[in-house]
Order: sequence, then C-alpha cells, then structure tokens
Amino acid sequence: MAVLLNTSELNLARDPVTKVSDWQSYRYDSGIQSGAATTAHSLRGTAEESDPEYSKKYTTTTTTTTYTQGSIPDMESQFAMTRGQRVQAAMFPDTMMEGTQILSTQVDLGQQTNIQKLSEPSQMLKTAIVHLINYQDDAELAIRAVPELTKLLNDEDPVVVNKAAMIVNQLARKEASRRALMQSPQMVAAVVRTMQNTSDMETARCTTSILHNLSHHREGLLSIFKSGGIPALVRMLSSPMESVLFYAITTLHNLLLHQEGAKMAVRLADGLQKMVPLLQKSNPKFLAITTDCLQLLSYGNQESKLIILANGGPEGLVYIMQHHTYEKLLWTTSRVLKVLSVCPSNKPAIVEAGGMQALGKHLTGSSPRLVQNCLWTLRNLSDAATKQDGLDGLLQILVTQLSSTDLNVLTCSTGILSNLTCNNGRNKALVTQDNGVESLIQAILRAEQKEDITEPAVCALRHLTSRHPDAELAQNAVRQHYGIPTIVKLLNQPHYWPVIKATVGLIRNLALCPVNQGPIRDAGAITNLVRLLVKSHQDAQRHTTASSQTYQDGVRMEEIVEGCTGALHILARDPINRCEIIGLQTIPLLVQLLYSPIENVKRVAAGVLCELALDKQAAEMIDAEGASAPLMELLHSSNEGIATYAAAVLFRISEDKNADYKKRVSVELTHSLFKHDPGAWEAAQNMSMDGQMYVEDMDPGFQQYRTYNPDMDGMMETDMHDMVDGDYLPDAYDPMMRQQYRQ
Repeated sequence: MAVLLNTSELNLARDPVTKVSDWQSYRYDSGIQSGAATTAHSLRGTAEESDPEYSKKYTTTTTTTTYTQGSIPDMESQFAMTRGQRVQAAMFPDTMMEGTQILSTQVDLGQQTNIQKLSEPSQMLKTAIVHLINYQDDAELAIRAVPELTKLLNDEDPVVVNKAAMIVNQLARKEASRRALMQSPQMVAAVVRTMQNTSDMETARCTTSILHNLSHHREGLLSIFKSGGIPALVRMLSSPMESVLFYAITTLHNLLLHQEGAKMAVRLADGLQKMVPLLQKSNPKFLAITTDCLQLLSYGNQESKLIILANGGPEGLVYIMQHHTYEKLLWTTSRVLKVLSVCPSNKPAIVEAGGMQALGKHLTGSSPRLVQNCLWTLRNLSDAATKQDGLDGLLQILVTQLSSTDLNVLTCSTGILSNLTCNNGRNKALVTQDNGVESLIQAILRAEQKEDITEPAVCALRHLTSRHPDAELAQNAVRQHYGIPTIVKLLNQPHYWPVIKATVGLIRNLALCPVNQGPIRDAGAITNLVRLLVKSHQDAQRHTTASSQTYQDGVRMEEIVEGCTGALHILARDPINRCEIIGLQTIPLLVQLLYSPIENVKRVAAGVLCELALDKQAAEMIDAEGASAPLMELLHSSNEGIATYAAAVLFRISEDKNADYKKRVSVELTHSLFKHDPGAWEAAQNMSMDGQMYVEDMDPGFQQYRTYNPDMDGMMETDMHDMVDGDYLPDAYDPMMRQQYRQ
C-alpha cells in the first residue's frame, strides 16, 4: 500500500505550479490579504498561476429551432420523443453523445423553460456530491498514509525526506487530509524537525508550506505550538528563499494572533531580532504582515520596544511611511509607531529619523483609520519635537484639521499644536500667521466643554500669545475673533482644574495687551479670578498642616493661587481694573500670601500689591493689614523680583509716614537691596510710580490628566485582534509636564 501511495502521489508532487488553497477561505484568517494565500507570494510581487480546478465552469448548450406553420402537426410527437433527452441534457450533460440535436420547447427566448431552470441547480448538486465523495476519500487516504509518511520524514536519506515532504505538502493543501495531519502530533513534530534540520531549500519550502496550511486552524496552531514550531519558524526567517520567508512570517503571524503563549515564545526565540531586518524588503504585502507582527509583539511590552530600537526599527518604519503607498502597509506601520511613540527611548529616535514629517504627509489621505493613527502618534511624539525643524507643512495641516467635526481629530490636532508651539518662537509665529488663533477659538466653541480638546486648545493659545515677535498680533486676534468671552466663560463652575490653570495663564497673557484690559474686565474675568484665588487658597490651607500639597485633577492648588495672582498682577495695570480688584477686598489675602512658603507665590503677591499701592487709599489699606513686616523680610530675598517689588511697596507706603518711619525704611533698604547698587533706590521710586517692572513668566507646564481612551479603529479583517495599545496616552503639552503613564 505504501509503494502504491508513493508512486501516485509523487507524480502530483512534481507539478511545481500546483495551486495552494487561498488562505482567506479559512475561518482563522490572519487578516492580511497576502498572508493567507497558500502559494508563496514572491517578495518581488509576482504570483503563480491559478489552478484550473478552482476556475472550472459548467455550461449547457441549447440549440433552438424555429418551425413554420406547416410543420406544427409533427411537433407534438417530436416533443414527446425528446422529453427524456431534454431532462438528460439538463441534469447529466456529460452523458449525451456529441452532436446530438435536441428539440427545444422554448417559445420566448427571454424566458427559460422549467427544464432549463433545473439545469444549473442540478449541476451544483452533482458537484457537491462529487466533492463530498472526494472529501471522504481524501480523509481516509490521509489517515492511512500518516504513519508511513511520518517514518519517511524521519529517514536519514535526504532524497526520501524530500519526497515525503512533497507528499505531505500535497495532503496539507486539502482540508480533509489536512485535518488528519494536524490530529497527529507525531506528524507535526516530524515536519517541524525536518524543517529545522534540513539544508535542502526545496524541503524547507515544503515543510514551511505544510505548517502554513495547518496554521489556518485552531487545532493546527496548537499542534505547531506544542511541537516547538515557533523557534524553528523564527530560524526560517533567515532563509534566502522568498517562499520560505513568506510561509514562515505568515505562520508566525497566525500564531501571534490566535495562539496563547505564542508572543512570549517568539520573544524568547529572538523573533524580534529576526523580524526587524525584514523591514528592508520591498514587497508591500509581505511588509504589512511583518509590521503587524512587530505591533503584536511590542504592544504593552517595554523590553520588545527596546529590542526594536536596538535593531534599527524606528528608521525602517519611518522609511516605509515615507516611500510606500499601500494603505494596509501604511496602517500597520502606523500602529507600530503608535506603540513605540510612548516609549521614552524610541520617541526621540522616531523624531530624529524624520517621523514627524513622514506621519504628517498622510494626514490629508483618504483613509480615516490611517489618518487617526498618524494623529495619535504625532501627538505622542510632539513633546519630543519642540525643537525639530522642517515642520512648517505639518503645522499648516494641523491648523486646517481644526475645522474638522471629528472629536478625535480635534483632540489630537490641538494637543500636537500645543506641544509644538511650546517654547518655540518660530512655530508660534507660523501658527499665528496661518490664522491658528481663529481656528483654535472655533475648536473651543465646537468642543462643548470637552476637556480633551479645550485644555490643549487653551494651552496652544497661551503659547501663541506670549514671547515671540507676533505675540501682540495673537493677543489682538483673540479679541478680534470674539474669543475673550468664550475664554473667560471657562472659569465658571464646574471646575476642571487643568482647564482652569490653562485659562488663567491665557488671560494673563491677553492682559499684556492694553486694548484687551477692558474686554477682559467686561467679561467678568476679575470677579472669577478673585473667586478662584480664594477657593484655591482655602483648599491649599486645609492641607498645610498635613505637610502635603493639594492635588485636584492632577493640578496643585498652589499653582492656581500663583496663576490667579499673576493674572491679577497684569490686570491691575489698568486703573479701572485696579479699583475693581481693591473693591473685592483682596488686599488682606494678598498680604497673607506674602508669608507663603512658595517663592513664586510671594513674587506675584508682592507684584499685585506693588500695582495696588499706586492708589493712595490702597496703600493705606496695605499698611493697615500689617504688610510692612513681611515686606521688610522680603527685602532680603535672594529673588531679585521679590526684593524689588517689596521695596517699591514699602516706598509707596512710607510716602505719607513721618520722618522717623521713612528713615527706618531707608536704612533697611540701604542695608539690604541697595547696598551694592546705589542707583537702585531711585529705580524703586520710579517703579512704584509707573508700575512697569514685571517679571515675564515662562510658558507654564500643564500636567497630564487622563489615560488615552483606546481607539476603536477598524481591524484588518474579521479575525484581526481588536485591541490597541492601552499605553497610548496624551503626551505632555510641553516638556514641563510630569512623567507619562506607561504599561
């Protein structure tokens, strides 16, 4: 029996173009179009011919005869004689003799007769019965052949092993015999062992093809895994033969998708070290499978991310984004970059390789899932790209994206702009000139109090209105586009403190423009700022005894105290605003803030008092609250801004005092602030009169506040994994943010 099997099956094995069943016809398809084909695709993009067996069509030929009126009497007898032939021709056309003429009963050429309607279903039934018989035959043949073929695969003669591998490969292409193979652990182990030990390329091709076909079934995946197939398949990734590479990577892909424990096994077999160099291949469909394997292995695993970095992964992935156009490849590659973009080590490497520009070029594409992945990746990378050059085009695209109605697009675009405009004067000027201020205000209006959009949008506006040549242009643009009422409204309850903190900083910047002072006051900003100052100071005081700082939504209440006081400092330049601030009974609280242990709080409190002291009545109120003692102490501060503000307030208070008080203040000033600078006394006097001494703040840091909600982007196919990297977090809106969360 074994001899007969070898003779018949080896004839089949000699046909080099036998079609391997299409991989997508199986239930456990990996989801990559090329990855499921059971014929190895060339890495140059060529494919083998299709098997005629799968394209066979069944047709029935009908001859129509037209009769004249005179021949009608003979028709009835002829119809009766040919009825059986018509049925035979419809159901069993292959039994008819060639050239047989059959009388047609079809009167209307546009309407089939009942027998003609029966023809196609009959042929389908016949084909199904034949396939069922063949399926049973294939299964029985494989069951009988498996033990003998297992022995032949273990033979010492490489020729025998090669022939046996070819026969098993033929059996693995048919579903019935394939199930018999995967149910034999001895057979699967023999195939794995042969693949691992052979030096013959054809044997390697056959054995990898066998495992590839088995990997279409859950049972086959388990058999491969238990037989140690993963280390052997990883080894085949170094093969110079294109078909072997294809079979190996697609089989590993199926294992990674559907077999528990496969990811760890691939990592332990150094699979990542073998896969990353495959990014140099040119076939886009092969690369799509490879990049998806990298995503599966690196998701949530920091060690895998570092291995990809060490093997030049970021450069290879960025190159793909720059030079390929196949949408599925771009999508899978962007998924890998999104995973790597939260790794502190990979992030600068991706940016340095040109990742920002490469990702940005796909933001105007027609694939929504690709655009979304690129946006999230750019947002994750953007805090590492604040000093990156060549982002002019990206900034223009991002400003355009702010008109989108998609909340995910708005969330990412505002976050990226916030990071890229932080402490980068060139980027600030570019966004301002591209009407970024108006677009950001419109985004805030459409956000409808969604903090994911509102906070980064306000942060971006805060950056645009400070410390660059076009800052005043941006400050005016906010007012001209009716943004001030919208921004001040964000200070209302309920309080989301990251948004409050960003808004307070923006109002301070807007107040630097004298024309904005009135509209800010009219919008009710001063009242809101004082209310927030009182609330945040009370919250901070409650925890002072516990020696711990008060955090709400990730923001310290001391930061709100500092921000509100700083904004009032700038607003107090305007005489009308100054009177309103005094009228809100703020002086006692401001004097109390002079005792704060936080240096910045002391500085801004002294700054507000310096402005308010320009009003004679306010100066008297400041003195009545006992401000002289802490101000005298602050004269000795190492912070020049604090000491200067304190000197100015003391000088203003002493103007209406008696000579002894003035002399005491003068002596104190001489022995502290002005002992090394005799001209400073005159400077302090001048400052107290015009109030123009201000210490410019750096862009304040805004803290990360939430976990990135996993996106629901489309899966490759029905069976594709539906998870995304849970450690995709919104990155810092500027480099001063606290450390991002990671898995």
